[in-house]
Amino acid sequence: MSAVDQEAQGAERTLGQLVASATAEMSALVHDEIALAKAEIREDVKRVGSGSASLAAAGMLAVFSLPALTFAAAYGIHNLGLGLAWSFLIVGSAFLLIAGVLVLIAVRKFKKITPPERSIASVKQTAALVGTVKPHPRPVSDNVVGVARSSS
Repeated sequence: MSAVDQEAQGAERTLGQLVASATAEMSALVHDEIALAKAEIREDVKRVGSGSASLAAAGMLAVFSLPALTFAAAYGIHNLGLGLAWSFLIVGSAFLLIAGVLVLIAVRKFKKITPPERSIASVKQTAALVGTVKPHPRPVSDNVVGVARSSS
């Protein structure tokens, strides 16, 4: 079929076919916009999960391992000849340093989270395009006949 035949066939489409086609295309556009937003949000959710895992690891390290490892390390340092108080101070500072590094890692991951910019731009572009579309004016004729519709 040639391009001229396709244009002639397209010109013969009924109003119902045009509305159905426009509805199908708008539906597909909305589904594509939703899929894009889901993909962008999925990336951010992974970053939140990774940052949360680092933060949880820092909390677990600080809470559960601190007492046992503190005593073991402090007494090990004390056996090297340093005073017991200095031994506990060194071990406590080391644990705080490790927890601080884990918090910094979590903060970096959280700062990488961005809004779904591509989806927002695409929706704005679509809204601008749809906003510029104007309906075709219908010719006014003197012998307009009303159509009775049933409520069933």
